[in-house]
Amino acid sequence: MWKNRLQPYEILSGEEVETIHQQAMTILEEIGVDFLHPRARDLFKGAGMKLEDDRVRFDRGWVLEMVAKAPETFELQARNPERSVTIGGDNMVNAPVYGPPFITDLERGRRGATIEDFNNFDKLAQAVDQIHCAGGTTVEPEDLPLSTRHLDMVYSHLRWTDKPFMGSVIAAENARDTVEMAAIVLGGRASIEKTPAVISLINVNSPLRYDDRMLGALLEYSDAGQPCIVTPFLMAGAMSPMGLAGTVAQQTAEALAGIALVQLIRPGTPSVYGSFLTNTDMQSGSPAFGTPESALGIMASAQMARHYRLPFRGGGALTSSKAPDAQAAYESMMCMWPTVLGRVNFVLHAAGWLESALLASYEKFVIDVEALRMFEWMLTKGLPVDEEGLAMDALREVGPGGHFLGSEHTMRNYRTGFYRPLVSSTDNFDRWNRKGAMTADKVALEKWKQLLADYPDPGIDPGIDEQLKEFIARRRKELEA
Repeated sequence: MWKNRLQPYEILSGEEVETIHQQAMTILEEIGVDFLHPRARDLFKGAGMKLEDDRVRFDRGWVLEMVAKAPETFELQARNPERSVTIGGDNMVNAPVYGPPFITDLERGRRGATIEDFNNFDKLAQAVDQIHCAGGTTVEPEDLPLSTRHLDMVYSHLRWTDKPFMGSVIAAENARDTVEMAAIVLGGRASIEKTPAVISLINVNSPLRYDDRMLGALLEYSDAGQPCIVTPFLMAGAMSPMGLAGTVAQQTAEALAGIALVQLIRPGTPSVYGSFLTNTDMQSGSPAFGTPESALGIMASAQMARHYRLPFRGGGALTSSKAPDAQAAYESMMCMWPTVLGRVNFVLHAAGWLESALLASYEKFVIDVEALRMFEWMLTKGLPVDEEGLAMDALREVGPGGHFLGSEHTMRNYRTGFYRPLVSSTDNFDRWNRKGAMTADKVALEKWKQLLADYPDPGIDPGIDEQLKEFIARRRKELEA
């Protein structure tokens, strides 16, 4: 977890924030949101909202009253207490790529992901300090049955990392299993209800619809007091208007409707305003990532979340590129800079994303970690204006016409004073050529292999491990029956 004390960049004026807010409230009142789960509709009906079939139309004052019950910050506990994080405020928590069905590396190419790849990404997340949360469905392990693979994925997070993790969300049963497994590891249900241990991504089926499966998971996690990242899935021009201000208003309406439901179920449950906002390539119909619209959307969405005093999820190293190439680099940085400047609290897809979320890349993971290390250096080291930072002793020692290479100040600081890269090369051409003329992707190939070879296994209590395995075996039998 980092502290991001940069002044957040506010792309919207106060008047513009209010205009977008009022449009979001109008959407909720006039158009409404579909909730395809009977319990959700019953809860809204009991609270006095207007229902017509699946459609819920909201009272704006009630929505704001509910949203105000969500805390501005909250702790997410890890099985290693030193890895626990605080989400919200000026805290920045990074998690890896989420959701791709395919995996790639330079040696084996693009292929269907397996549980071995899933385990490897957990180990990589454990091995680097710049990833603070192990994530959720980092890849979709297609070598396992769909009905039970969530058990293996949650076990992987709990066994191979001691960091916080994200829960399974594709069904209510999966959410229940996740909560049970987290409770086994973290001292029981009462412990995780007191301090949440699982954070989960609830995607809205935009425009303006929550499907029954995601709602089933939201209901289970909310009952257990576990935080949900309520995230509209918006590609402007297809699932929201081409007008970005209208898209942000739609996103706000969708997110606040879900957060209001969480608070209706269990007031005070941590809730995160999520954003997955980009544009559609209107010539091909494909999603486009790392665009100017992506960057503008991240900053505007973060500002809206701050308006409601909610923690915010958004940004990440997003790209449409199919390989860890120059396009991947500049599109990812087009998203990561506004992520940092917008003071995003929870950064999903911080490392490893390619091909518009269809592909996870081992090399891209390492290249993204290089970028994260640079941001970490800026946020933690900063630009200290103190005696050592001003270096007046070096200026006096060297004087006009000299150089600083051998000064006492340089000798004190040369090992730790400047950032030292993980992937980048600063060698001159001849030395770089002698060392194999390694481009960044080839260096990253060596680095991820070395990270896995040196993986620091956090271990797990044998008794707890046995309980987890017994639970998995029982549930697997029930689900396969």
